[in-house]
Amino acid sequence: MLLSRICSFISLAGLVLLTLGSGVALADFRLCNNASSRASVAIAYTDGQTWVTEGWWNLKQGACETLLRGSLAAQYYYVYAMDERGGEWKGKAYMCTRVREFRIEGRENCLVRGYDRTGFFEIDTGKDARSWTVQLTDTNQPGQR
Repeated sequence: MLLSRICSFISLAGLVLLTLGSGVALADFRLCNNASSRASVAIAYTDGQTWVTEGWWNLKQGACETLLRGSLAAQYYYVYAMDERGGEWKGKAYMCTRVREFRIEGRENCLVRGYDRTGFFEIDTGKDARSWTVQLTDTNQPGQR
């Protein structure tokens, strides 16, 4: 009888862990590189008080990466990417970047502060989105879902 209860408990514990592991929906901002070559990616967003720009994630062809973990805190995010062939995914929202790995607060006076000024494209995730995935493609047109 005790052995039966122990086996039942182990089975129930395993079922609970399996359910938690597969049933929890993650809320993140992700980017997938569907282009034909490696891409380097930077992201910019506001935390409600200040602008933050972060980079670089290097994604090989077909790879996906979580750029921000957790539920989305804003409606608009900004992305810049470049591939090893010289192609870019860019836009008209200018943010501060640098050549090496970075996390920069503020988007003003980039050049004066010793940073590069780079044009990012805008991602409108909608007012109630909890997660978002951007798809980079070879047509240099950012796709998202």
